[in-house]
Amino acid sequence: MLFCQLAQAKSLREITEGLQASEGKLKHLGLPEAPARSTLAYANSHRPWQLFETVFQQLLKHCQQRLGVAKAGAKLGLPGKLLSLDATVIDLCAAVFDWAQFRATKGAVKLYLRLDHDGYLPCYAVITEGKVHEIQVARKLRLQRGTMLVFDRGYTDYGWFQRLTEEGVHFVTRLKDNATYIVVERRAAHGEGVLADEVMVLEKQAGSATAPFLRRIRYWDAANQREMVFLTNHLELPATTVAAIYKERWQIELLFKALKQNLRVKTFVGTTANALKTQIWTALIALVKFLQLQAKFPWSLSRLIALLRQQLFVYRDLWRWLESPFEGPVELTEADSPQLPLALEAS
Repeated sequence: MLFCQLAQAKSLREITEGLQASEGKLKHLGLPEAPARSTLAYANSHRPWQLFETVFQQLLKHCQQRLGVAKAGAKLGLPGKLLSLDATVIDLCAAVFDWAQFRATKGAVKLYLRLDHDGYLPCYAVITEGKVHEIQVARKLRLQRGTMLVFDRGYTDYGWFQRLTEEGVHFVTRLKDNATYIVVERRAAHGEGVLADEVMVLEKQAGSATAPFLRRIRYWDAANQREMVFLTNHLELPATTVAAIYKERWQIELLFKALKQNLRVKTFVGTTANALKTQIWTALIALVKFLQLQAKFPWSLSRLIALLRQQLFVYRDLWRWLESPFEGPVELTEADSPQLPLALEAS
């Protein structure tokens, strides 16, 4: 399945025949032969997808230990981690994937990711049917106190906002246009682009003694020429920092884009729920963001995956290739070469 992802194989036949063509090199991986198409189809349907989730979590832990990246939260003056939460819809044919309910004539699944901004690696994933609402997944999250979570308006749930505040988890999102609230304090608007900075209580929770105080920040986005209204439960951060935190949310959009453009998460080689989840988890395992972060060479993610695809069965040191992908072969001297000179005489 990793070969499916990195080689961009479109079917079980492409996977098995592509591996068969490299059979001699498979033996160095401990595989006596490539799996048959029926064997691979059976494994995708019956081998639990949770196995691949476990492998992903182990790989993530290994990558996080090796990464020496600067803490994104520290750069923004945050005491804890900065995380983004979002979901993307993967459209499916309702007739083929009849278990993936979404609409009457359309099937889909949703892939939920939580992005750790320390290295921009996905640290949590959930795959559900398309009809499951985002907030149902968000409510199940348990985050460490002091964490800053950023998400869009699709996760608006005032009860969840209150629970996050009570647990000591900070958040930044955008306020819905139809939200009703009561302003309890107006602060001076400090910082470029800041139009207003207010402390408020949501009208729906105003009668409760435990209603959290929230901040409403109006901000002018000069780059896109539009006004944005942010909502946060952090009452002390500078308003410009709140805007910068929400801007960081764009990184999770780039992650979804990279997955869909470079790996096999839009078309599938199996139609069962287990096969689909297996393929998505192997896509997350195959994501080479870690290699991009480790390399000094200025790789873009799409360029790295495209060139790596051509080197899958080439005997070459990965880390050396990563730093110098276009380096020529090492020239052997006479002392290095075991070839004996052969004296030829003209007849």
